[in-house]
Amino acid sequence: MIVGAGTAAGIAARHLAEAGFTVVALEQGTWVDPGSLPGNKPEYELLGSKNWHPSPNVRGRREDYPVDTTEADLPVWLYNGVGGSSVLYGGIWARALPSDFRARTLDGVADDWPISYDELLPYYQAVEREMSVSGLAGNPAYPPGFEPPMPAAPIHRTGRTMAEGMNKLGWHWWPGTNSIPTQNRTHEGKCVRYGICRMGCPEGAKSSTDVTHWRDAVALGAEVITRARVARVTVDERGRANGAVYLRDGVEHFQAASVVLMAAGGIGTPRLLLMSASERFPDGLANSSGLVGKRLMLHPYAASVGVYDDDLENWLGPAGEHIGSMQFYETDSSRGFVRGAKWALLPIAGPLEAAEKWTDRGSLAGEALWGDGSADRMKSFVRMLQWHIVPEDLPEETNAVSLHPTLTDSDGLPAAKVRYRVSENTNKIIDFNLARSLEAHEAAGALRTWVAGRNFMTGHNTGTAKMGDDPATSVVDRFGRAHDVPNLYIIDASVFTTSTGVNPTATICALAKRTATHIASNARNQEVGS
Repeated sequence: MIVGAGTAAGIAARHLAEAGFTVVALEQGTWVDPGSLPGNKPEYELLGSKNWHPSPNVRGRREDYPVDTTEADLPVWLYNGVGGSSVLYGGIWARALPSDFRARTLDGVADDWPISYDELLPYYQAVEREMSVSGLAGNPAYPPGFEPPMPAAPIHRTGRTMAEGMNKLGWHWWPGTNSIPTQNRTHEGKCVRYGICRMGCPEGAKSSTDVTHWRDAVALGAEVITRARVARVTVDERGRANGAVYLRDGVEHFQAASVVLMAAGGIGTPRLLLMSASERFPDGLANSSGLVGKRLMLHPYAASVGVYDDDLENWLGPAGEHIGSMQFYETDSSRGFVRGAKWALLPIAGPLEAAEKWTDRGSLAGEALWGDGSADRMKSFVRMLQWHIVPEDLPEETNAVSLHPTLTDSDGLPAAKVRYRVSENTNKIIDFNLARSLEAHEAAGALRTWVAGRNFMTGHNTGTAKMGDDPATSVVDRFGRAHDVPNLYIIDASVFTTSTGVNPTATICALAKRTATHIASNARNQEVGS
């Protein structure tokens, strides 16, 4: 049984179904109707600001649960439905780097992962084929062997303009690597360049797992029970997981299971483990370490914008990234902080986003997008470029997910409460990289540059059920199996030991593939619930 039917769940479900296992997934959302996605509708930005907003607090659908962020420095984004947050992600595909797995050894911070880049490499390669990853081989930021299976998407005028500026500075850049097919696949058409990948792709030309994995898994016999809100994972008299209680249309049901995989995301999984407290597990299921919900890492995004002379056709997709840079990714002690950040050059989704970026920080005070000259200023969005900066966020136990004492979801279950403060080190990473990104804009010929935002978004919810070898200081082992419950696995971003400084989807998928492979290969030795 899998709790959740999102990104990691889709990877695992298809693999286990192919191996002949009986797979049942409990998903509190529903299947996505591609025709309902906003991207090919004139009002797409308005729809994306409400019904398809990445924050459950803004969407407010019945299948969503509230997330209290009153004690957090930024909002929390997630999506509940088949395909999970991959429905609304941008499709940027970035492997973690070898150094990401050795932060303690290299920089004396956080902890080393219990696995290495080389151990995860074959699973990266496998899921890149499954997720129709497009890109250009030979990126010098990575070890040899990163060869996306599909050709890279065009970098357009946006990418060429910025690449010329990066070349002047002697800084690394590379064509974007995205889980967006550039050729037709069995379930996917090739990208048609809508440029609104962050609002879902109505063409099915972005590799969300509802498209790439769940259809095949169901065809192989896997079952997805939608509108099934899990209330708690249950255990038998031996302390083995044996199923889950869930609510559907207000009616309580029980789904038996011999093995349970948690795939509810970096917020949802710790919430459910804490809700599954029992006499045997009074502090929450699999929580003898006390770390369930702790060490939340969020990647507080930052962005800089430049306005240029020429029409850059900035609305063209994918989005996804046109080019990316790892110039300032690795630690340089002379900068006054450890770790670093990845940059992604993204198109502006449309005029509403352009207006927000134009006025958000008062950088262009007195030039509001109304009144005299407003039409000309609105037209300038096709001349804007934006660097998005993903800073590595190191783990701190004070950043945590807990159960809200009073707020509930529509079934009366406790909401999630997030406490999160951006650390001094992360702020230094952001400040440094924003300053460098403004230099890149200037080198590329921008007429004006400004910081368009910081701490303004994250859908990268990681670290709340840490992976490690020691049961006293981690929740799961190197294969995602809970130290306390031998037949309970966690396969989402909760298990990240560190956040890395890249978008997490590639690593989520590789870890899920690795865990599913381990389960299938060791089925005879697996302890099961009664």
